[in-house]
Amino acid sequence: MFVTVRLFARLRELASRDELRLEVDEGSTARDVWSALTRQFPPLADYTPAVSVAVNEEYARLSASVRDGDEIAFLPPVSGG
Repeated sequence: MFVTVRLFARLRELASRDELRLEVDEGSTARDVWSALTRQFPPLADYTPAVSVAVNEEYARLSASVRDGDEIAFLPPVSGG
């Protein structure tokens, strides 16, 4: 199945793109999508402990199931004042 992955801020810079389609297995979770993404773009792996995820524009946990056609967004930690 295919999902659309959107990347924001530093993640977008490291992957040199803001969106891509990714093929993952049926029954995959957002964590599986992230793992596939980090295999394709190894510098992203540094953000694994702190990355946030949204599935179809709703914040979710990495354990969230994904389905064919879903949009999975990954966001780095946010800081500021």
